[in-house]
Amino acid sequence: MRLLISNDDGIFALGIRSLANQLAAAGHEVSVVCPDRERSATGHGLTLHQPIRAEVVESVFHPTVKAWACSGTPADCVKLALWALLEDKPDLVLSGINHGSNLGTDVLYSGTVSAAMEGVVEGIPSIALSLTSFTSQDFGPAAAFAQSLVAKLEKHPLPEILLNVNVPAVAAEAIAGVAITRQGIRRYIDVFEKRIDPRGKTYYWLAGELLEDVEESGYLADQAPTDVQAIRNNYITITPLQYNLTCASSLAMFKNLALDFPKNYQSNNLH
Repeated sequence: MRLLISNDDGIFALGIRSLANQLAAAGHEVSVVCPDRERSATGHGLTLHQPIRAEVVESVFHPTVKAWACSGTPADCVKLALWALLEDKPDLVLSGINHGSNLGTDVLYSGTVSAAMEGVVEGIPSIALSLTSFTSQDFGPAAAFAQSLVAKLEKHPLPEILLNVNVPAVAAEAIAGVAITRQGIRRYIDVFEKRIDPRGKTYYWLAGELLEDVEESGYLADQAPTDVQAIRNNYITITPLQYNLTCASSLAMFKNLALDFPKNYQSNNLH
């Protein structure tokens, strides 16, 4: 398969090397386009007010891998790859392996998930992969699972969706299995540390702390566990995601509000 791989941890991150090299060694045609530095928690930001540069990177990946380091965001990387750098459209876009989990509401901030979602926006099925630890350096089990998953998808292609995959940071023999999950909820205390720089000026440092994992009840609760819950039990989680955020269950409510533009509106030309 033709695979495009990106990430948000940067070109020299161990996670992307593990993923790209494993898939290249398995015989896939692998291209890598990822940020030239860490761009975590950038969401789906795009670079609009300055040029984007991409430089060929050699001697970092498997000899068959074509790689570029991009000055832009993770979403920039995938968009640039698809529209400017690659000669052929990839069959699959992968992002990761991220150093740290992307569970629950984390996906709204994640550069890893956003890189993969850019593939879906462009009509290509995608996978975001994360290892649920910021300290573990063992990406082997996650890379091996990625290879197995890609092999299955080669025979049974995905529709245009994103699979958000989180792999527990435990020994391979401790992994309980694979669970198809729904997105859970993670809540943080967004603590800003107030500091003073050497010139006496105030600045703030965001240091969010995970307060609790909330297990959502009700909707779909009897059909699938949340990703947060399954990871606690050492399952690899696969959560199908889409970019359409419409709250379909609320549409009927607004039909009864008789919303309209005010007929007596008059501009006061205040700006």
